[in-house]
Amino acid sequence: MKPLFTFLLILFYHSVWAQEYSGRVVAISDGDTFTFLASGNRQIKVRLAEVDTPERSQPYGKRAKEALSSLIFGQEIRVQKADVDRYGRLVGHVYFGKVHVNRKMVQDGMAWVYRQYMQDKRLLLDEQQARESGLGLWSLPISEQVPPWEWRRGVKSKAKAPVVVQAKVPKDFTCEGKTTCGEMVSCEEAMFYFENCGLTRLDRDKDGIPCESICN
Repeated sequence: MKPLFTFLLILFYHSVWAQEYSGRVVAISDGDTFTFLASGNRQIKVRLAEVDTPERSQPYGKRAKEALSSLIFGQEIRVQKADVDRYGRLVGHVYFGKVHVNRKMVQDGMAWVYRQYMQDKRLLLDEQQARESGLGLWSLPISEQVPPWEWRRGVKSKAKAPVVVQAKVPKDFTCEGKTTCGEMVSCEEAMFYFENCGLTRLDRDKDGIPCESICN
């Protein structure tokens, strides 16, 4: 019975974590959250995975909501489940036809890559290109280009222009072995650890620039 129990357990977890949903979008809450009508007239609230759009009270928050609405409101979409968040929302990758909505929002300058939950590093290249082209929120003054996760903590503006990570990530940088500014050999390396490895402690004054002794 033990092998059978193990097999059934694997099937159970596969059904829970590898689900795909489809339905028609019936409401847009903000730039990264919406509700769709699934089979059985179930309303399911979805949070776009790996991206974060400006809050509704934040500069460009309304525009981000309008952008998501123009993409998917009233449309039939597919959602590939990644997780369920603490609010009970389905977190996933959303597709409208061949369009990957999560990525499209980043490419159009309507969303930041959510560093804390990022899995696909290609999104960083999309964000970099949108930033360099001045698309969407990247057309705002530097002082208003505040990541939503910082805005939610009460940080309302940037005092300095952020140091931009080069689109091509250096091959010799990895998220291992270094945790302090004293261990960084260059500003480029410090920025890599700050942007890609979750080492927010490198930016002590929360101005978007890590290790200012070598990045100024």
